[in-house]
Amino acid sequence: MEWEFTPDDVVKGRSAYGLAEFRRDLAEEVRANTGGDAQRHARTFHLLYDLCHALATDKDIEAHLGAYAYDPPTVQFLREMLEPMAGNAAMLGAVLQRQIVDRVEAGMPLQAAIDDVAAWHRKMVSGETLPAH
Repeated sequence: MEWEFTPDDVVKGRSAYGLAEFRRDLAEEVRANTGGDAQRHARTFHLLYDLCHALATDKDIEAHLGAYAYDPPTVQFLREMLEPMAGNAAMLGAVLQRQIVDRVEAGMPLQAAIDDVAAWHRKMVSGETLPAH
């Protein structure tokens, strides 16, 4: 994806780009590359979003990929997408960091802000349908 602003702009609050916008943009990018098959689009979106989140939050990528060990083609696809998704992961990381900064600036201790953003993120993405385009 391409933006007219940088992840640093998001972290510093110079851009109001948030999680909903990121998910919408990623869904549009996936839709453009997967065609009209809704099931394939949904699966690809969720795989790539989870990969971006794992990268953005410094998760152990091998452990993340290990969750798909039963499906070697998916592991291969995700490995191939590590480099192309790096910019998207950086932007998602910036969105999450901005949420943490907002909470810290409001007086929340750092660890509490991190935990709160993690809970907020889980709530935002759990059971959510694909973002509208």
